[in-house]
Amino acid sequence: MKIGLVVEHFDPRRGGLEQWAWQFVQALQNRGHQVWVISRSFSAEADRLGICCCQTPAGLSRLGFARVAEQWLRQLDLDIIHDTGAGWYCDVFQPHWGSWLALTERKLLLLPRWLRPCKRILIRYLPRYREIRRLLEGQYRSDGRLFLALSTQAAKDFQHFHGVPPEYIRIVHNGVDIERFHPANRSRWRSQLRRQFGLDEETMLVLIVAHNFRLKGVPTVQEAVCRLAARGRRVQLWVVGGRRQGASHGGNGRAESQGPIRFLGPVEDTVPYYAAADLYVHPTLYDTFSLVVLEAMASGLPVITSRFNGVQELLHSGREGYVLDDPLDVEELVRKMEICLDPGIRQQMGQSARRLAEQHPFEKNVEEIWEVYQEVLSGDGQARRRDREEDRQTCWETSSSWAKAVCRTPVRAAFPLQELKDGNWAGDRLF
Repeated sequence: MKIGLVVEHFDPRRGGLEQWAWQFVQALQNRGHQVWVISRSFSAEADRLGICCCQTPAGLSRLGFARVAEQWLRQLDLDIIHDTGAGWYCDVFQPHWGSWLALTERKLLLLPRWLRPCKRILIRYLPRYREIRRLLEGQYRSDGRLFLALSTQAAKDFQHFHGVPPEYIRIVHNGVDIERFHPANRSRWRSQLRRQFGLDEETMLVLIVAHNFRLKGVPTVQEAVCRLAARGRRVQLWVVGGRRQGASHGGNGRAESQGPIRFLGPVEDTVPYYAAADLYVHPTLYDTFSLVVLEAMASGLPVITSRFNGVQELLHSGREGYVLDDPLDVEELVRKMEICLDPGIRQQMGQSARRLAEQHPFEKNVEEIWEVYQEVLSGDGQARRRDREEDRQTCWETSSSWAKAVCRTPVRAAFPLQELKDGNWAGDRLF
């Protein structure tokens, strides 16, 4: 099968979505499928995967990227087009961050109450937000496409904020590599990493992995850890991630320490940090289904997250960890963390968390998405394919010069878009 995947950035080091896309593409290839990836940027390692990398011109706006991606996709003889939230021309639409409108509402909780009405007015009229709304109109159009929601929470947001009929929504939870993220990693990494940072075994190490600190609740965790430390509790927090880490914490490439808190910045591999930790805390204001929480559970860690995280619908508060009702309530988080100071409780919860993660391996995630692909092909997908075939015959006449993207193959040969006309596709050299 020929599958097109639209993702804004194809680089596993950038975040959860990008890591998922990287794994997903390899899983499709292992099943013998041909994959085209349309993206703004690619990791240098993408070339070795043997996929067709279609990189859009630099500097495009959101709408510009969606238009260029559509130009590409209309000219390719694909069986399935799967968009992860960056474009609008697809058979399967799976915005990993969920509903932008729901996210915007959650982010308003970070503002003082008096300022929220003003922000809502700005959202209605500022050019940036107007552009996003135009993009959303194309993404949530009613044309027979199926919508993949990572959680029941996300599915409800699709219905409430975008009017998507429930019959067009399929819920597919995230999956995790349960072999890579495993409690056995502790024997290799735990003592080594803790000694490196001067941390003894008796101190409870709390971990959070995030890029958007405010949205994911890093300030709340910081305050909770500081309060515990002030009460004489032996606790330390490691914050992994943060795209602006250098600007915020010294920019010297080393871990920055603020009392019981260490900012470690972005790391190549999070596995050793899960292995070194005792508790994972993620009081997010909005997450459709946080992959890092699932990774922590697979690593055998008890977790504390919020009810605004889609993964919470799998958790049993008090068994695998805790679900916070208010992600901004520091004292509620302190109470839950105090319970987890008991090593016996942490061990019991961590074992339960691992068992739960084992029920959601990455292979299951791929299989469920594959079933959605089959549903598309057996239903309206056939008519959509015929429509796309007609598009391919006419789109060159209407293609504008600014939409001439560049295709990079694993041998780094560049082919202008015009050279791919009439099926003269560079991928023929690969398959």
